[in-house]
Amino acid sequence: MIMHTPHTVLSINLNKIAVLRNSRGGLRPDLRRAAETVIAAGCGGITVHPRPDQRHIRPQDVLLLAGLCRDRVEFNIEGNPFAPARGEYPGLFALVEQTRPEQVTLVPDGDGQLTSDHGFDLDRDADRLAPLIAAFKGLGCRVSLFMDCDAPSLERAAQLGASRIELYTGPYAEAHAAGDASRELALCVEATRRALAVGLSVNAGHDLDQANLGPLLRAAPAISEVSIGHALIDEALYAGLDATVAGYLRVIAAAHDQ
Repeated sequence: MIMHTPHTVLSINLNKIAVLRNSRGGLRPDLRRAAETVIAAGCGGITVHPRPDQRHIRPQDVLLLAGLCRDRVEFNIEGNPFAPARGEYPGLFALVEQTRPEQVTLVPDGDGQLTSDHGFDLDRDADRLAPLIAAFKGLGCRVSLFMDCDAPSLERAAQLGASRIELYTGPYAEAHAAGDASRELALCVEATRRALAVGLSVNAGHDLDQANLGPLLRAAPAISEVSIGHALIDEALYAGLDATVAGYLRVIAAAHDQ
C-alpha cells in the first residue's frame, strides 16, 4: 500500500533522464536506476510527461515506471488529452488504460513547446474536456488540470469533474529569481484558496527548486503535491540524485513545520 505523509508530496519528473538517454541512444542514463534511486531516497511519486514526438519519455518507459511505482509511490502521467495517436505513441488515454496510474494530469501543450507554459482556458475547452475527464476517472485515476494561477474560470475544473488542479508556477519561479515574487506568490495563494473553496485539491509545478519551494509552501501549505524535474536534475548533477531528493524533502518538511 502506498503510504502518504501529512506534508506536501514530492513527485519527481524523470523526463530529463530520458532526454539525456535519447540524445546518445542506448540505455544510459538508466531510467530504471534513476527511478529506484529517487524512490529509495523518499520521494512520494514519479511523474512523466510522454509527448507524441517522443522527445524524452517513450511509451515503453511509461510501462516500465508504472510497474516500478506500483504499491510503492504514486505514478502521475501528464499529457495533452487532445493529441491523437501518432506512430508508436498510442495516445494519452491508451497509455493510461494500460498502466492505471494514481493520477493523470491533463496539460494543453503542443509539439512546438519546449515545455508546458500555460494552463487550460476552461471557457474554451470545457466541452471537449468533460467527457475525457469522465473517461479517465472511469479508469480509476484522479484527474488534475494544469491551470494558470490567474485563470478566471479556474473554478469550472470542479464542475467538469476534476479532483485537482496543478498550478503553473513558472511565472512565480521567474519572479522569485528576479528578486520580487510578492505579486506572483499572492496569485498562487489566491488560486489555492479559490480551488479549495469549490472542493478541488491543489498541486503545483514548473521551475520549482530548493530556493523558491519553501516560500511557496509556507504561503500555501494546503498544496497537496509538487511535481519537480528540471531543477532537481540540474541540482543533482552537482550534489547527487539521492542527496538532492533529501534536500527537497527537508525544504518541504521545514515549510510545514513553520
